[in-house]
Amino acid sequence: MTDFKKQAAELVAQMTIEEQALVLLGDGWWRTHGVERLGLAPINVSDGPHGLRKVESGYGDAVPATCFPTAPALAASWNTALVREVGAALGRECQAADVQVILGPGINIKRSPLGGRNFEYFSEDPLLTGRIAEAYIAGVQGEGVGTSLKHFAVNSQETRRMSTSSEIDARTLHEVYLPAFEMAVSRPGEEQPWSVMSSYNPVNGTHASEHHGLLTDILREQWGFEGFVVSDWGGTHERVAGVAAGNNLEMPGSGDYNRKKIIAAVEAGSLAREVLAQSATELVAVMLKAHAARKPGGFDAEAHHALARRAGAEGIVLLKNEGQVLPLKAGARIALVGAFAKVPRYQGAGSSQVNPIRVTNAADELAALLGAEHLLLAQGCDEEGETSDALLAEAAAQAAAAPVAVVFAGLPDSYESEGFDRASLALPPGHVRMIEAVAAAQPNTVVVLLNGSAVEMPWLDKVKGLVEAWLGGQAGGGAIADVLTGRANPSGKLAETFPVALEQTPPFPGFPSRNGLAFYGEGVFVGYRHYDKRGLAPLFPFGFGLSYTRFEYTGIRVASSFDADEAAAALAVEVSVKNVGAVEGQEIVQLYVHEREPAAPGPVNELRAFDKVRLAPGEQKTVRLTLTRRDFAHYDARAAAWVVKPGNFDLRVGGSSRELPLSAAVEVRTAPLVGPLTSASLVEDFRGQPAIYEELVRALGMGALLEPMPEGLTPEQESALRKTRMSTWVFVNEMPIDKIPAFSHGAFTEQRIDEILKAQKQ
Repeated sequence: MTDFKKQAAELVAQMTIEEQALVLLGDGWWRTHGVERLGLAPINVSDGPHGLRKVESGYGDAVPATCFPTAPALAASWNTALVREVGAALGRECQAADVQVILGPGINIKRSPLGGRNFEYFSEDPLLTGRIAEAYIAGVQGEGVGTSLKHFAVNSQETRRMSTSSEIDARTLHEVYLPAFEMAVSRPGEEQPWSVMSSYNPVNGTHASEHHGLLTDILREQWGFEGFVVSDWGGTHERVAGVAAGNNLEMPGSGDYNRKKIIAAVEAGSLAREVLAQSATELVAVMLKAHAARKPGGFDAEAHHALARRAGAEGIVLLKNEGQVLPLKAGARIALVGAFAKVPRYQGAGSSQVNPIRVTNAADELAALLGAEHLLLAQGCDEEGETSDALLAEAAAQAAAAPVAVVFAGLPDSYESEGFDRASLALPPGHVRMIEAVAAAQPNTVVVLLNGSAVEMPWLDKVKGLVEAWLGGQAGGGAIADVLTGRANPSGKLAETFPVALEQTPPFPGFPSRNGLAFYGEGVFVGYRHYDKRGLAPLFPFGFGLSYTRFEYTGIRVASSFDADEAAAALAVEVSVKNVGAVEGQEIVQLYVHEREPAAPGPVNELRAFDKVRLAPGEQKTVRLTLTRRDFAHYDARAAAWVVKPGNFDLRVGGSSRELPLSAAVEVRTAPLVGPLTSASLVEDFRGQPAIYEELVRALGMGALLEPMPEGLTPEQESALRKTRMSTWVFVNEMPIDKIPAFSHGAFTEQRIDEILKAQKQ
């Protein structure tokens, strides 16, 4: 295997400081600088992530490319093999267009459904996000094209996105917002993304593009990242500080402006020559690898369109099907209402907009499958949601003239886009009026939603069917037709919670922040973790989705105990599931972990494994899932480590976060955490060391607590003493040890504290 790092180091060693600084900035918007005299050619990068968006300069027209389903639809498939296929197709199109790195996937956690860029992100859950990202990266890079994992990190809002600091505690950062990045980056060799894109926002006051803790301490030293870090476009703040922190490539290029600053810093000694050379080497190594992987050629546009249709159908989520109103009956008349039936919204707005090779719509695709003579069409409203009494009257009349009506509604580009956050969860007023008018005229009404994130549904009880079709890409019309007619059995499940109202959402009312500081006060209670902990009933829960068949969970098998300290320890969980319906279907088996007595308040359930299984009618299969130590751990901010508390856990399995019919108890065994301890540590932190713990308690003059209850007490006296001891124990255990010398009047010395702490490090 070619050692590109070695080759890069040799090239960079031949460069002048001026050339090294040149390499670290873009040549315009979409290309890096090369060094012609050394034979180093530039590489091209392009927007993604759901399709190639190659433009020659700035933000002009892009070359035609396949527009695949957007991130929420891919995540709703819960199908990593399918996502890998989509990634491979993207890689082939990049090769055909001479693009070496595609800017995606976007894996930021969906903190609020108001997030304007949620259509580019997968999920509210770190595990699902990370698994889908791994598959996407493997598919693209298997074709010799790099990915750029973005946006690192804690990028949750579009409002004032370049200046608003994400203020977040260490536990929330490590448990919610970093794990998906860690999963994708902590991979061996070629499985890592070639690049990571830093986000616009500061994190706890430091811009992500110059955050040494994120870009070097965590990304490179803890996770072992070997590629290069690129700034988001215009995301550079202090360029020299960025280079020192681990940000390699500034995009777009700033000409000589920041290059001169880098050179001056090196000459002044404020930026070490070795740091500049290392930064250039990390980038040049990827450039060399990219050119070695070049495979000029074309791609099969029809095959990619067919893949986009299949992926779109598998990501569609059937949310309601009262009275089996779906699938549509062949030969029956059907009223199609809404402008989106003919002119669909199929992708988001902003830097991810693809110039599609072709676009299908549901009306034409249903006509092809069912016959145009069976369809009645009514505009209902325009794409922006504007309507009139005349349009609504026509829609109601057409709906009443058929046994079933299908209404197409959703969010226009003006409602959700990169660059701004949504103002509310509401659909356009005209869409709501259209749904209500049709439902009043036709009891068998089905709503198909085209949107990039959750919406409120005050009309839900008035319709019999609901299909979440997301922004389904250029073949979304065919995907919708396949699901509505039963040609494809819906198997998607929500990758995000749908709330009843905005007031239910975790960061309400503080999202989006407009004062420059975004406080992540909900902590780890993001998405379903929030709804579960607070006992809230969402409109539709995370992991939910219906099928045209039914599944039963028939058994779970797992060992009763797990030693988390064993090397390479893994816990196998076997789950049996059966298709008890009349048609073939796919079920997404979800495993959640519940800790009975957590050390600190935490989620009720956390998704820790999943798999998608296809079952014929009457067929039963066993799904094998695997858990590791990390699946029982939480991040301890004081220890700066992932910690497992020994105790009892419940493994809960089922078809959604709120439907978990199977459960099994597991005792997790592990040694108690010891250290790192400091003078600010509490007395209770030494419980794992009985001798020292007793010494500390006695030094506080509370030795009586360690003695048995006195004999001969009346029941009333014993009860009173127990209450006193209980409150005293709390006082003792929560005492920082550096306060004990004062409490002991100097009998317990600061020197003794130093001796105890020194012994912990030996």
